[in-house]
Order: sequence, then structure tokens, then C-alpha cells
Amino acid sequence: MTIAAARAFPNIALVKYWGKRDEDLILPVAGSLSLTLDAFATTTTVEVSPSAEADAFDLNGSTAIGEAAQRVSVFLDRVRALAGSTERARVVSTNEAPTGAGLASSAAGFAALATAASAAYGLDLGRRELSRLARRGSGSAARSIIPDVAVWHAGHDDESSFAEPVDAPDMRMVIVTVDTAQKAVSSREAMRRTAATSPYYPAWISSTEESLAQMVAACAAGDFT
Repeated sequence: MTIAAARAFPNIALVKYWGKRDEDLILPVAGSLSLTLDAFATTTTVEVSPSAEADAFDLNGSTAIGEAAQRVSVFLDRVRALAGSTERARVVSTNEAPTGAGLASSAAGFAALATAASAAYGLDLGRRELSRLARRGSGSAARSIIPDVAVWHAGHDDESSFAEPVDAPDMRMVIVTVDTAQKAVSSREAMRRTAATSPYYPAWISSTEESLAQMVAACAAGDFT
């Protein structure tokens, strides 16, 4: 039996990720830039057990079922494939932010899961590899591996789509929780609807690429305004 734990924080986009070019690899249509918070962490423990017959997932003190449990098990399958293991695991995760309410709990959650699971299964991954792995669970989780300001490169395949640090002015973000209820429509589904129905979506992609280049340049120049 092997146990590992990790803690990760949500990130809030300054140049937003919205939509995928590849649903399986979770490759975004454009790059993005974010600020990782120092509050509302997710803490995750992964316990690998040779005797377990199936994965188990506890979230915020309750056994998770349905899609949430399935996403975790599929993600663990990716980790097991990298590690050459077939052993199942119990995942225990606690969100300090409201779950599914728009405060990037999935980004923090899969960043913590990627870090804890890779350690529990004996993988020695660098930050870029962890970012790529976290991306496969939730796109924006790629950025939560990185503290402070991060740029997520859209890339063209699994190897080239990852987040890395960006030198930037010292910035702070104030978060005020006005509603803890889960969103009626998940970000994942909302992205699909936007791409399928908005006549402005192609123009949004190209303008986002321009905004990202401008933002990275502004960060390098220390230009907060």
C-alpha cells in the first residue's frame, strides 16, 4: 500500500481558455494566461492498494458516484498506464472552494490529483509533465500546477500543450463568494455550446491569440496597466 498527498490552488484566467480543439487530449483552441490563487485549495490523498478491486473517490466527506467518480477513475487509468501498474486506488479530496460554483475547483482538484497520484504510483514527473498530465483531467488544471502567473500554450499535440511560469508584476486578486451553488451548466458543456452556436466564436479565437501575445509582452515589461 502506497499513500501520497498533494495540495493545489485554483487559478483565475486573465486571458481566458474557452473551448477545445481536441476533446480527448484536451487541447485548447487558443492559449491562455492566469493567476493562481493562494486560497481555496484542494487537498487530495491517493492510496494505492494491491487488494482493491475498484477505484473509490470521496469528495468533501461523501462517496462520489456517477460522472465525478468516472472522471477520476479514467484519470487514474492514465497514471497507471504511465506507471505500468494495474493497482486500484482510493482518492480522498477536499475542496475549500465551493465545488462547481465557478471558482475553478476542478482545476485545483485535478492539479492536486495529478501530483498525488503520480507520486503514489512511483512516477517522478517534472513540472511540465505534471502540467500536461493535469490537463488531461481538466484543461485549466494545467495552469494550477504553476504558482502565480502562468501561460498555457495551446500546442498542437500532447507534448506541446502545457503551462509554464510567466514573469509578471506583483498582482493580487480579491475573491468574494456570492453564491456557493453549483452552476446550472458546467464549463465543459458551456464551451461545447458556445463553439456550436456562437457566430462570433471564430473571431474570438483569433482575438484571444492576439490578446495573449499582448498580455505576455505586458507582463515581461512590468506593465500592469
